Amino acid sequence: MTLPQLHFAHANSYPAGTYRKLFGLLGQYFEVQALDMHAHDPAYPVSTGWPELVREYIDDLERRYSGPVILVGHSLGGMLSVMVAKQRPDLVRGVVLLDSPVVAGWRALLVRLARNTALGERFSPARFSARRRKLWPDAQAAYEHFAAKDMFAIWAPQVLRDYIDSGLAPHAQGVQLRFTREVETDVYRSLPHHIGGLVKDGFPVPIGFIGGTESVECRQAGLKATRKLVGPFFRQVPGGHLFPMENPELTAQVVREMITALLAKR
Repeated sequence: MTLPQLHFAHANSYPAGTYRKLFGLLGQYFEVQALDMHAHDPAYPVSTGWPELVREYIDDLERRYSGPVILVGHSLGGMLSVMVAKQRPDLVRGVVLLDSPVVAGWRALLVRLARNTALGERFSPARFSARRRKLWPDAQAAYEHFAAKDMFAIWAPQVLRDYIDSGLAPHAQGVQLRFTREVETDVYRSLPHHIGGLVKDGFPVPIGFIGGTESVECRQAGLKATRKLVGPFFRQVPGGHLFPMENPELTAQVVREMITALLAKR
């Protein structure tokens, strides 16, 4: 039996291989594919609002598939999926957002006005990513560096190993991050402020949202616009912004349930 096709778009700084466990679980029910790393092809440079990243995503979908597919996106990947589906609904059967809240209203205005200012930098993840360590003597040293941090310590067993295995590249002095901190920072500094406007008059394909109950990102963005967009297709699960890494088993379950509900709507 041919499985439904699911295309996954990763969060900022986490190559697709980080989600290997989740992909394996979803792979029982879907044909799962993903672009290894968004935003790293110089043909699609990062710029304000990410128009070239949307084009990169669309071009990748057109190369991979002969018909519309299900899009599942985490954080950055979710925001890109919204813009792709709005621009090219012919490529998309439905969208599942994983902790990718819609920023709208005064919050979107603040994103636009604070861009490239000291105030904006103060509240942006860019203030951390710009200084992130990027070089280690070997992979084990990198693993121990991340494992000592609270954010990574709560990830499911093996997920951090998958991040290390997929996220490092050789360097003359050892190993370095493949997803460069410069690109990660540029992505944060160029966040789109127009998504609320794109979706205010409805959406061309079924769309659902799954967020973490402890997500700081959801709290900062607010969920009013997201709830309005997705209607009954709104769920929250225990965890933070990175709940797919914290609990891939639960994530796979709720993603499957959400997709089933969305496709029944069509």
